[in-house]
Parts: sequence; structure tokens; C-alpha cells
Amino acid sequence: MKEHPVDNAIKVTGVVKRYGKQTVVRNVDLSVRTGERMVLVGHNGAGKTTLMKLMLGLTHPCEGQLRVLGSNPMTANAEQRRKTGFVPENVAFHNTMTGEDILALYARLKGVAPAEYRSILVQVGLENVANRRVSTYSKGMRQRLGLAQAMLGKPRLLFLDEPTTGLDPSLRRQFYDLIDTLSLSGTTSLTSSHSLNEVETRADRVTIMKAGAIVACGTLAELSRKAGLPAVIRLRVATGHAAGVAERLAPMGRIQQVNDHRIEVACIETSRMELFRHIADLGDAIEDIDMIPARLDEIYNHYMENEQQ
Repeated sequence: MKEHPVDNAIKVTGVVKRYGKQTVVRNVDLSVRTGERMVLVGHNGAGKTTLMKLMLGLTHPCEGQLRVLGSNPMTANAEQRRKTGFVPENVAFHNTMTGEDILALYARLKGVAPAEYRSILVQVGLENVANRRVSTYSKGMRQRLGLAQAMLGKPRLLFLDEPTTGLDPSLRRQFYDLIDTLSLSGTTSLTSSHSLNEVETRADRVTIMKAGAIVACGTLAELSRKAGLPAVIRLRVATGHAAGVAERLAPMGRIQQVNDHRIEVACIETSRMELFRHIADLGDAIEDIDMIPARLDEIYNHYMENEQQ
């Protein structure tokens, strides 16, 4: 039977998960499109890891339905599971095995040729330590080995739970570069992270969880607009014009005169076009203009402080 592509790699509807009397996931509805890079953020105990385990079929929902790559993850067969990769926050492998031994084992389980796993070792920067025992690996090296096993078989869906823990800034960038490359080939990724500034440029959409529920989901622009957060318009002005420009633009937003050559105006979206028209009327007094949208940490703090559960 010919396989048809699934528009939503993940579809969660009305999902509830309880452990005893404690509800850890509350009426969650979430769709993740095929090829999308979705980032999941929230405080410790928000339900991110539990939601991910539900999607992986590692635990079952008390209420609601899940579809992952078109199937129920609890009843998915081996072929369907081979299309999914998972990197947990704390990667654990047998310490006496080498990195290459571990990838060779997972490759056999997934029916992957040795040439593929050797290529992946190069991609994650472990080719020079592949013959060393895992007991000698640093935390960052273990994380990269975890990503390598998740990448075996060219998965259509990757679950990444705090995947860059223990990686230095250079390796973090390389890690997300790999995810971006996979996304271009159609791989969907769901990443849970506390490093907001790290993931904000790597996400197509962001889902914010609080106390087991989703309080917001969308692009950064959509979340900022819904929250009513201002963007900052940064102007470089000609010598001697800063005070006059600040006075002219004062009715349009919160003005900060940084120095004799730079002014910043905080402006909400509904006033932005009018502000741009006023700036255009200033002519040669304006030498350059730049817009700085609200950052993910600002958006996150807004929803954490203002959304009630």
C-alpha cells in the first residue's frame, strides 16, 4: 500500500495525564506540522517531558487522543517506530562499549548500513573518539552520541528533550545547525528547552506550557502581538538632531535617547505604521533605522506572569 504524507506529524487532542491525584498534563491540544521545528518551553514541572513521553508512546493518556505520524504511538509497530528518534535530557549508554559499538548496535536494530552510522559520527564530531569507551566521554560527547543514534535511519520525527545540556556554545550551534539541515529535508522536530535565547531563532513556532497546560502557541511575532509587547525601533540620527527627533516622536511611544546619535522608541504593533510615517517625514535627520522585535524571554515572562491556570 502506498504511504501518503501526513500534514500534521503530531496531533494531540484533549490529552490529560494523571499520576494518582496529581494532574501533570491538562487538556492539551497541539498540532505540529510536517517539517516544522517546534520548541516547547515552560518551568520545571510544567509537563513538557511528560507530554513528550506521551507522544513517544512511553506512557498512555488518561483522557484524549494522540496521533504521531498518523498512528497511535501506544500501538505503533516497529516500522513506524523506526521513523522516530529521541534524545533524552540525560543520555545513558553502556560505559564499557565504544561510541562506534553503540551506533553499530542501533544501526542493526534499525536496519541501517554501517556506512550511514560512520557518516553520522563525522556529522556530530565524534569520529576521532569513536573507538573510545563511553565511560571516557564527557557529558557533551554523550549528548552528541545520543543525537547520532537518534539520526540513524533518517527519521521523519525527532524528539529532543533539553538536548544541548552540557554542550559549549560552539557545539550548541553545530547541534542546531544539524537540526536545521534535517528540517530542510522534511524532518519534524519537537525540542524542549530552558535556553530561550538559544532556541528563539531556531523555532518555526513556540509552545509555552504552565502547570501542565498550554498557555500559548505560535510564531514569535504572533505571540508578541497577542501579548501586546512592544518592538523597539532603533534610529541613528544626524548630529544635532537627537533632541528634536525625540520630541517629534514622543507621542508615538516610549522614547529613550541613548546618546547624541541614537534614539530608541518602544512601540506596539497597532502604532507601528504611523510611527514609520512620522520617521519618514523627518527626512535627512534619520540616517538609519532598525526594528528589534520582542525577545522570547520577554514573551515567556509575560505568559508566565499573566496567564492564570
